[in-house]
Amino acid sequence: MTAKDRITKKLSDAFTPESLDVMDESHLHEGHGGHRPEGETHFRVYIVSKAFDGKSRVDRHRMINSSLAAELAGSIHALAIHAYAPGEDARRPAPAKACKH
Repeated sequence: MTAKDRITKKLSDAFTPESLDVMDESHLHEGHGGHRPEGETHFRVYIVSKAFDGKSRVDRHRMINSSLAAELAGSIHALAIHAYAPGEDARRPAPAKACKH
């Protein structure tokens, strides 16, 4: 099972999301700290779940970080989180570009 699959499963089990998108952005961080040639180091998550209703952005991040504690303590170097409750504006920012060295 890939890191992306593990993240997807854990977040699905923990938050029963209405929508969930986990993207491996490791290729955008070549040459930077935490990057490994085999990838699976940098991820971005978009999630919409009722579990986030009434929670602050910090609380939402803490909830997600807690559910992924094993991954974050191991092979995952960076996790960008976009967490929303249903009905909130979940517009996505422009796609990330590769970092320049």
